[in-house]
Amino acid sequence: MLTVILIFDVALVAWSLHLMEEAFAKKEFSMMLAGVLVAASAAAMLVVYFLMGNCMSYLARGY
Repeated sequence: MLTVILIFDVALVAWSLHLMEEAFAKKEFSMMLAGVLVAASAAAMLVVYFLMGNCMSYLARGY
């Protein structure tokens, strides 16, 4: 499951870099903001995956 999420995150980061390059070339703030939001969502997805993995392993131990 981690490999699927990592591949999806790499795709999101690549897309955000593409958006930021286009925004820089066209001098558009909205595309730059969209690129930042996509990159932030990729980072947040990884954080949530690792936090939930730790939480689920803690709950599975029966504490």
